[in-house]
Amino acid sequence: KDGMMHSDKTEPCVMMKDGKMMMMKDGSWTPMTKTMKMKDGATVMTDGTVMTADGKKMMLSEGDCRMTDGSMCQKKM
Repeated sequence: KDGMMHSDKTEPCVMMKDGKMMMMKDGSWTPMTKTMKMKDGATVMTDGTVMTADGKKMMLSEGDCRMTDGSMCQKKM
């Protein structure tokens, strides 16, 4: 081990890339083809719209990444 924190399983996430929603699954990016429900109750649509559990609507911008637990992250593709 190199001392860095790694998990054996990568937490799935979704990201807006080149105007398309992409999903990280099993270590590779694939186009997001269906609406996803996140663990925090938010729903992410294939056009990048996020409906939070409390009913707020937001739009993911280019490069925005959202983990399935609902946290935002920065990913490089």
